[in-house]
Order: sequence, then structure tokens, then C-alpha cells
Amino acid sequence: MTETSVPQPLIADDTIVLGLIALCLGFVFYTSAIKTGFWKKFYSIVPTVLMCYLLPGILTSLGVISDETSNLYYVASRYLLPASLILMTLSIDLKAIANLGSKALIMFFTGTVGIIIGGPLAILIVSIFSPETVGGVGPDAVWRGLSTIAGSWIGGGANQAAMFEIFEYNPDKFGGMVLVDIVVANIWMAILLLGIGKTEKIDKWLKADTSSIEILKKKVSAHTEKITRVATLHDYIIMFAIAFTAVGISHLVGNNLSEFLKETFEVISDKTKILSSLGSSFLWMVVCATAIGIALSFTKAKSYEGAGASKIGGMFIYILVATIGMQMDLSKVLENPGLIVIGLIWISIHAGLLILVAKLLKAPFFFLAVGSQANVGGAASAPVVAAEFHPSLTSVGILLAVFGYVVGTAGAYLCAILMEVASKV
Repeated sequence: MTETSVPQPLIADDTIVLGLIALCLGFVFYTSAIKTGFWKKFYSIVPTVLMCYLLPGILTSLGVISDETSNLYYVASRYLLPASLILMTLSIDLKAIANLGSKALIMFFTGTVGIIIGGPLAILIVSIFSPETVGGVGPDAVWRGLSTIAGSWIGGGANQAAMFEIFEYNPDKFGGMVLVDIVVANIWMAILLLGIGKTEKIDKWLKADTSSIEILKKKVSAHTEKITRVATLHDYIIMFAIAFTAVGISHLVGNNLSEFLKETFEVISDKTKILSSLGSSFLWMVVCATAIGIALSFTKAKSYEGAGASKIGGMFIYILVATIGMQMDLSKVLENPGLIVIGLIWISIHAGLLILVAKLLKAPFFFLAVGSQANVGGAASAPVVAAEFHPSLTSVGILLAVFGYVVGTAGAYLCAILMEVASKV
């Protein structure tokens, strides 16, 4: 890809940017604790997590900070995310998660199907009133660029890179597709976060049976209440040691396993192959961190939930949310309106199919939201959304996100072929 100049924000020093992120989070949590007047009414409508997400986005839109000149998202996703996965899965109850039933998987795969058919349908719809938007020939063909969005929305960054290599889209135009990916995915995540504040009403409309989710939440809450104690410095140091030793191990395993697979199997090393996403070190890092957390849940380490392990993990998650928000530049929404329209139609088809199947299955909104984010947001966003419902549900988001990586490239490849056909109709 060719080098392009990155516009400098007002503040590019990450130490200062981190201070602004901390200020945003502190402001939201301070005002959300006020139980009277304006702020009580405000937070009865707008969830705190959505505000933690939007405020950094507003700062980015105003040119105060920029994700393009900051390493904070990388640090949050590579260090704090795996640490939070470990701390929040210490108290996991695998049997209770299994008792959630098949609806979680059904909703996940419904989301995948929504992405696969949504792309070609969006092209067909837009071609009716703006055929030039979905045109292009050779490396400039729009469907080739859209294939990278399909990879990102079904799996993640590794799957997106695989689609870029497979369909050889013009590198000079790739940035526009990344923009559509980020803008539309962030708008959809904001809508889901807004819906979390109205979960009971949505579940009532869906006529959903939430008993298995409630049992899991109550079981974990009861266990936490039973072992809760006043945390000491000793507890915090041990939790720090557990979390970040495991983070180090996860990166060690992830990096080496990724390299081993790419060196051993041609289908993984070749980015034009369907299974190339299995060479992602980020994927194996997340899988390893989750596995360590689950393994620790069978040991005495589980007792550290009583000292606030999931609360520390939750704090890391909110920092990650804020850095994800930094990626949303609202001023760029109308930079390429045609492609944004395709993206919005595409995500609407994904959402519509999820709502239809949830209504038919009487599946809880939790399964809809997490099933969607496990596709569109991947391992960075699915745990965030799951944890907002309840910390005990974080592991459900993680496990579904891993499925996204596995099916991402194959699903995106199928979607791309269908989009090629649609663009020639």
C-alpha cells in the first residue's frame, strides 16, 4: 500500500491522550453515580458504556486526538484485553454456560449469514439508483474492496487482510473501505449499546426466555457474594501477577504457534487460502488467554473473584471501549456517502435477519447483541458487549468471537463471490 500523510491531531502525545481518556471515563462514572436531576434522567436513556465510547469519538471528530497517531488501542487490545479476559473468566462456570443452550450459536451463525447475504443484496439495491457506486473494473472493482469488509465483519483484521490478498483490491483505495468498515461497525455497536439499557423491554417484545441467563448471573453473583472480602495489597499484586504473567504466556504461545502454523502449512501461510486466518497471532493470543482463564477457574485462583478480579477486568474493558471509540471519526461519515450507504444497508440486513430469527426463536436480546458483535466486532468488542449485560457473561462473548475467526475467511470468500455476481447483474 502506498504511503499517505496522516493529519496531525491537536494532541498526539499518548501520555496526554491517555489522560484525556481517563478524564472521559472519570466524568462518565462520576456523573452516572448522581441519582438526582438531569444526570439521573440522562443515564436512564443513555447507557454509561455508550458515553465511554462516544466521548473519545467526539474528541477524534473534533481533531483533538486521533487513533491514527496513537498506540493506545494497540496497547489496550494486546495487553489489557487478554488481562481482562483472564480476570473475568476466573469465576467462569462452564456447565452453566453449556446450559444456555443452542440459541447462542444459532444467533451467531444467523449473524454470519446476515453478513454473507447482506453484501450482495446491498450491491443490488444501490445499483438501482447509483450503479457507478458499485462499479469499477479489475483491481478497482468495488466488490473486491467490499470483500475486505466482509472479512472484517465475519472474523476480524486477519480475515480482512486475507480478503485483501485474495482479491487484490487497489491498495490506493483500501483506506476508503477501512473507513466504511469502522464507521458502520461503530454506528451499529452504538445502537446495540443503546439497546442494552432497554434489554427488559426488548426481551418482552421478543417474548424471550431469559431463565438460563438469569440462572447463570445469579449463580455467579451468589458465588461472588459468598467469597467477597476486603482486598489487600497482597491480593492486588497476586491478581496483577496472575493476569499479566498469563498475558505474557498468551503472547508467547500466540506468536510462536502462529509462526509454526504458517511455516508448516501452506494453506495457512498463503494469504490467498481460505484457512489463512488461522495464522493470526492475535487469534491464538485470545484463545490462549481464554484457555488460561478457564483453567484457573478450576483452581484456588477462583477465590480472587472475591477480591474484585472481574471489577479490575471490567476497568480494563472500559479503557478498551474508550480506545475503540477513538476510531470513530464522525466528521468522515459523509466522506464517501455511496460506500457508507452500501455499508448501512448491509448492516441493516444483518440486523434485520438477527431480529427476525430472535423473534422466531424467542431468543434473548443478549444472544442477538453478542452473536452480532462476535461477527462484526470480533474478540475486541464481543466481550465488551457481553460484560455490559453482566460480567459473568463475558466468556460467552469470547467463545463466540473465536468462532468468528474460524469461519471468517470462508464466509467472507463466499460473500465476495456473491458480491461479484451481484455487481454484474
